Amino acid sequence: MTVSVLLADDQALVRAGFRALLARDPAIEVVGEASDGEQAVGLARRLHPDIVLMDVRMPRLDGIRATASICADPELAGTRIIVVTTFELDEYVHGALRAGASGFLLKDLEPADLRAAVHVVAQGDALIAPRITRRLISEFSRRPARHPEQPGSRCSPSAKGRWWRGSRAASATTRSPPRW
Repeated sequence: MTVSVLLADDQALVRAGFRALLARDPAIEVVGEASDGEQAVGLARRLHPDIVLMDVRMPRLDGIRATASICADPELAGTRIIVVTTFELDEYVHGALRAGASGFLLKDLEPADLRAAVHVVAQGDALIAPRITRRLISEFSRRPARHPEQPGSRCSPSAKGRWWRGSRAASATTRSPPRW
């Protein structure tokens, strides 16, 4: 199966470079190029590509808002976005992921990694640059837990049995214990 790709970057040289890199893989076909976010949204609606490689900073409509538009369009449910940028700012990473991007990569990646990323995301998986993944994990692990797995909560491993027994006793119906 051939993966169709739309390139969205305001720099013609970057688009040409991506096109040349992707052309080395016979299972990838570049079906269009956009020089701004509005053009990317319009071409995505017309071409229905499998993947859009989207830059963040573009004129008329930035890549984050273009990603949100594409991901919100039910007609483009099969199109997945990989944001590819030189800027590893947290606001861009978070914005792209909130907008629905399936990938966030930096433009310093190896050519083979770009081709591999297209295939990974086309298969339904998600991909984030390793350097950014480390930062996201670090940031996530520093945040206080906000869910019931905190020690002493009614759903923590030590409290599961107590919670289940208590809820079962309070219930008039008989049911199996939850599977954790």
